[in-house]
Amino acid sequence: MLSGIEDALLDFTRDTYDFMQWPGVVLLMALETVIFFIPSEAVMTLAGWMLVKEKGHGYELLPLAGALGALGSTLGSIFAYYVGVWGGRPLLERWGRYVFVSPADLDDAERFFARWGKVAVFAGRMVPLVRTFISVPAGVARMNLWSFTIYTYAGSFIWSLLLAVIGYELGENWADIRDWMRPIEIPTAALLVVLVAWYVVRHVKKAWEAPQPSGPEA
Repeated sequence: MLSGIEDALLDFTRDTYDFMQWPGVVLLMALETVIFFIPSEAVMTLAGWMLVKEKGHGYELLPLAGALGALGSTLGSIFAYYVGVWGGRPLLERWGRYVFVSPADLDDAERFFARWGKVAVFAGRMVPLVRTFISVPAGVARMNLWSFTIYTYAGSFIWSLLLAVIGYELGENWADIRDWMRPIEIPTAALLVVLVAWYVVRHVKKAWEAPQPSGPEA
């Protein structure tokens, strides 16, 4: 089933490039940032193959692929950022206690992104899975938008350019990149699960150990 989904996404990517050419890179990378099931590994390696090498162009067009991929990723990330600002933040402020997110946690997130947000966003753009999810918590924490945009573009450019170069070099074997990425994605996903579990256990333990209010004295 998973193989069938991947084949359908690859066909969709090919058809998009056949129809839109370079603007398709911007569109697909914007969607990739918002929709988890569109992998950048396929989008950008196919760009390096179909839009550069297959058309007889040389390395000089690969930075264009990286720049357009980064542009699309940044546009999608800004959308996700505002989902965190306008949707995630108000919901968590009102209902966060039901999913173990307290006002103090939101304050901690704001302090984290104020201090480490640039590094987190820049590096996160080059880590599979993390690159898809980093924008919403940055928005929830209200990270400075200009910093978020600049470091999102910078990290996305490096990632997009790297994948485009790989697609160019691999030629018709560009699809092998998905097989190479899976060993990275699996431990990354496992680490995210462990961190979420640790967060929940920590908050449950804190709630359990908190002193209970005493009843009215007789």
